[in-house]
Amino acid sequence: MARDHGGDLDRARAHYGEGEWIDLSTGINPLPYPLPPITAHSWAALPTASARAALLQAAAAAYGTQAPMVALAGAQAAIQLMPLIGKRGRVRVLSPTYNEHAASYRAAGWQVEAVPRVEDLAGAQVAVLVNPNNPDGRIVAPQELLALHETVGLLVVDESFVDPLPHLSLAPYAGRKGLIVLRSFGKFYGLAGVRLGFALGDGAIIEQLSTLAGPWPVAGPALEIGAAALADSPWASHTSARLMNDAQRMDRLALAHGWTLAGGTPLFRLYDTPDAAAAQHHLARHHLWSRIFPWSPRLIRLGLPGMEPQWQRLATALGEKS
Repeated sequence: MARDHGGDLDRARAHYGEGEWIDLSTGINPLPYPLPPITAHSWAALPTASARAALLQAAAAAYGTQAPMVALAGAQAAIQLMPLIGKRGRVRVLSPTYNEHAASYRAAGWQVEAVPRVEDLAGAQVAVLVNPNNPDGRIVAPQELLALHETVGLLVVDESFVDPLPHLSLAPYAGRKGLIVLRSFGKFYGLAGVRLGFALGDGAIIEQLSTLAGPWPVAGPALEIGAAALADSPWASHTSARLMNDAQRMDRLALAHGWTLAGGTPLFRLYDTPDAAAAQHHLARHHLWSRIFPWSPRLIRLGLPGMEPQWQRLATALGEKS
């Protein structure tokens, strides 16, 4: 499967021209956490152990966990490092999902089996799933995942989109052997460029990830930004509520346009259309970039607009005939 991704505005501009584009092709919060003041030391010096410890302490409190944890350059870094751990064999990935999991395991020499149902993961040497899933928002209850964990050698749960839905997280249980939870910072906090994420869980595996990542896997400014944002629980609560409301607003616009809700999370929505490529083309003529998938001719995914003028541009585009 091709390693296609959202966020490629260069491709949109190449096809549809320059202009004031609104990128709805990702699941990144469009109203990011306000950047705190960053010390000159964090730019000029190598990242310190104390700054890393402060970040991990804030993350542990935010995620409600006491499990061993390592900070990395985004959840993507963890996805690329996980296949380097353990004896190469067979991994099952609950699919369709974020394609980097399967691609990274294949690149590291694993045999990858894409399976459509959670129960198909049982008995796997390594089982991987995204919860809530990208792009359809499929949810697997924590207790079901804990039961699955008892049947596999290693369970990897990517929780990149769980922040607005913290009750779904396995982070509080992540100290168990053979369980790894991945968390993204950039999506919920709207700061994907910071390149920050976490892996937490089985202490032996976290130690291996830390060794593979090297001594300075996260930049000094990212350590400061992450520690401040993760400690700001009022902002997180307010943002979660706003995202829930905005997701419902997006659904109303899309359904009025004749699309059918096919899934999603508070950070993105997935719709069934008669022709996904035609729907993407229609939005692109308004300089609104969306995400379609090589494995489905009908599904289109939209992230959320940010400020009101962006919402109005989307409403105008969806109010027109495709």
